Amino acid sequence: MAPMANQQGHSSFSSSTTTFLTHDPWTYDVFLSFRGKDTRTNFTDHLYKALSDKGIYTFIDRELIGGEKISPALLEAIEDSRISLIVFSENYASSRWCLDELVEILRCKNSTKQIVWPIFYKVNPSHVRNQTNSFGDAFADMNCRFKDNTEKVLGWRSALREAASLKGYTCKAGESEATFINHIVEEIVVLVLNRTYLNVAKYPVGIHSCVRAVEMLLCAGGNGRHIVGIWGTSGIGKTTIAKAVYNAIAHKFEGCCFLGDVRENSMQHGGLIQLQETLLQEILGGKKLKIVSADKGISIIHKLLRHKRILLILDDVNQLEQLDNLAGVGWFGEGSRVIITTQDSGLLKCYGIELIYEVHKLYDNQALELFSLNAFGRNEPSNDYLELAKRAIAYAQGLPLAITLLGSHLRNKGIHRWQAILDGYEGEPYTGIQKILRKSYDALDNSVQQVFLDLACFFKGEDKDYVMQILSSKHKASQDCIEVLVEKAMITIQYNRILMHDLLEKRSKDIVHEECPIDPGKRSRLWFHEDVYRVLTENSGTRKTKGIMVKFPKPDEIPLNAKSFFGMANLEIFINCNAVLSGYVEYLPNELRFIDWGRCKLQLLPSNFHARHLVVFNMPCSDIRQLEGFKNFPKLTYINLSGCQFLEKIVHLSGIPNLKYLNLSECKRLVEVDGSVGFLDKLVELDLRECFQLTRFGTRLRLKSLERLYLCDCKRLESFPEIEDKMESLIILDMEGSGIRELPSSIAYLTGLEVLKADYCENLSNASLHRIYGLQSLGELSVKGCRKLLTFGNEVNFEVSSSYTELQLLSNSSNFPNDNSISLALPRLRFFFLGGCNLSESDFLPPLDCWSTLEELDLSGNNFVSLPECISKFVNLLSLRLCGCKRLREIPEVLPPKLTSVTLNSCTSLEKFPKLSPGLQHLYLTNCFRLCGCDITENIFLNQVSLSLSL
Repeated sequence: MAPMANQQGHSSFSSSTTTFLTHDPWTYDVFLSFRGKDTRTNFTDHLYKALSDKGIYTFIDRELIGGEKISPALLEAIEDSRISLIVFSENYASSRWCLDELVEILRCKNSTKQIVWPIFYKVNPSHVRNQTNSFGDAFADMNCRFKDNTEKVLGWRSALREAASLKGYTCKAGESEATFINHIVEEIVVLVLNRTYLNVAKYPVGIHSCVRAVEMLLCAGGNGRHIVGIWGTSGIGKTTIAKAVYNAIAHKFEGCCFLGDVRENSMQHGGLIQLQETLLQEILGGKKLKIVSADKGISIIHKLLRHKRILLILDDVNQLEQLDNLAGVGWFGEGSRVIITTQDSGLLKCYGIELIYEVHKLYDNQALELFSLNAFGRNEPSNDYLELAKRAIAYAQGLPLAITLLGSHLRNKGIHRWQAILDGYEGEPYTGIQKILRKSYDALDNSVQQVFLDLACFFKGEDKDYVMQILSSKHKASQDCIEVLVEKAMITIQYNRILMHDLLEKRSKDIVHEECPIDPGKRSRLWFHEDVYRVLTENSGTRKTKGIMVKFPKPDEIPLNAKSFFGMANLEIFINCNAVLSGYVEYLPNELRFIDWGRCKLQLLPSNFHARHLVVFNMPCSDIRQLEGFKNFPKLTYINLSGCQFLEKIVHLSGIPNLKYLNLSECKRLVEVDGSVGFLDKLVELDLRECFQLTRFGTRLRLKSLERLYLCDCKRLESFPEIEDKMESLIILDMEGSGIRELPSSIAYLTGLEVLKADYCENLSNASLHRIYGLQSLGELSVKGCRKLLTFGNEVNFEVSSSYTELQLLSNSSNFPNDNSISLALPRLRFFFLGGCNLSESDFLPPLDCWSTLEELDLSGNNFVSLPECISKFVNLLSLRLCGCKRLREIPEVLPPKLTSVTLNSCTSLEKFPKLSPGLQHLYLTNCFRLCGCDITENIFLNQVSLSLSL
């Protein structure tokens, strides 16, 4: 008999417990220990900024340390840091305060499992470990200074040996410090994100004692490998306890992973493989590894994690196969711990798990506290409600989920209403949790009930806004319905996803099943693959059928026939997840609101299909050839026909006035999109990427809501439509690799455009680019590889003030929509990419009035001999790329003051380089054969600039 840990603690809900359960116990992510004299203003400062830029909360001591001892505040900062980075530099050991810091850091490493990484900055790790070279000199001095305290000196020596033996990073002289720092920061980001703490519960009553009991079984600080099971009925709090344990002990392990909903996720085709991939990514970080089979995944997990001390939690396991593929005995390193939550104690025993924590129902005092918090927002009810509250928790039978639901249901109701509701529980044929779940459901208005059943059967885990868009076409108050369900604790919203407890999902599906247990065709919603197969092949659907989801355990085929949908006149939702629906249908219900039917074999939609309520039409990679019937769809907002290889023409879009998203990408044979697309007032995104045969998508545009327009690789599209009115909403125009020859002068109507990408538009004329002047919001302009861009400014007259802060652009074109004068050209431009544009002159820079905004300029692969002196006016320029400018001979004497990176690789004619600016961090000079290396080296030395130099 497996030993059970059955103790159940008393109520422990308090502010301190809440912090313990739901928040990171560390104040800082990183503590930096360094020798200020060596690295305060260079390496360590750059490291601190890089960490801070990534959102890593880092402690750095900005004060110059004085006195005999390090301050209590500094000691506290060390203790409150998750990671300590020790920057060993040449003079580190000459500071007693640095050595005291080191001793404290290693103490925290041993007592609180703080992560410690040494960084050897231009010093040899062996010199630190053995106290030789500058470290030996420092200790010769320390021996004299502390001859009366040899124990302290020995402690410092021991700390240096221990720290230098840890896995760390070595930055050698001449190595790129930026690259080195980025590598460290990337690893820390992964580590910090992987140690993000889990949300446990709004009111974690009774959890504290459970966590302590599981911790005792785990013996998390010990050796060996332990697996602990958490066992109990559904809704009793197994997942909540597992999350709280994770938060309590995660910091003691090298890697952690919480795999939720194992039962549900493993049911999907390839689900176990996806869980294996997630496990590896969570623990190792970086990109998700691609696993081709579960068997191979087992070998990969064992190979990569066999030496790692990890914490793995598998939540809601119900089959041995899941354990065999995710947590084999001996797979992980010494000291690893695995927690499994399940409703099946027999499964745990069968797997040989002897350490099992049985979760009991809440004691009455805990149940009363949890109920009161949900019903009243305080720890206990008033005297008027006390007896009714006790009666309520008796019905809930100590189950936290039932108590939460019941408390939420009774909130803000008067005593007489409480009495009536509780009286309603008497004599019902339901018991325990079933009674409460059903009563919670029955108390909802009909519209809320219907939304709840749709969420449970079809949209659990989906994006709330997306679901709202679908449901609102039928239920006008769908937003209110969602809010009611949240208030009643029947769903939760996390990261804008709709979540629901498995028990509630099951009970909801039971309610649907009870509509007609024998005949699935007479139920409102179908999701079980056998029922769906039967209804579609036997034509047994009825007017009661409102929603169908086709989801097989493994991809399978359903042979449709002409009458498959004939009886389902009220069908509103049809979702095909993974079935091949072969055959031909003569009828689709006109009540459909949501169609998700990828790889649909239908070549034409039925001629009698007029779905006026349709909101989403999602048929990617289908055989559809035309959409003749799409003439009156007033509620349709989303069309996805991407990858439809036989689609040649889109017509009659004027009958879809509320369309927001139109995705026709990768329709290889698409030649034309009807001109009505240019007048869809609600259209937000139009995606025509990789429509290689497209020649036109309208001659005129008046799309006031359009935010994103994608025309990438539309090779045969030569003309861009005329813009008839201001399109202030358009943010992104991406026409990279298209065949467009000229942009119209009306491009000036794109007053809100922030990103314009026209890379490798080989036919784009020089005149087109002049017309973008005056786009006040443009922040990124990329025209790389536009070979016909001979010069950039010779057809435009400019008047530039001496201060370069006022600029008038006077275009030679008479086609601008307002007048011939546009003040300020590109005043917000930050990124400008002109690589490979065959530029041979340097007069393209003065017209740009972005002196104070430009941060990155790429002029690589062009033919100019020199850069203009005015480049120094770009006062905030950070990066300048001139790779492959083979005729470039010299760089102006004065460069922008904030320049941090200059790339001059393969500038084979470059002979002269100016004085380096103090802030320059990266200088790349590969294959600059004519440039004298000794001059550059002398330049670096004289300016005392820390650079990444590649000759």
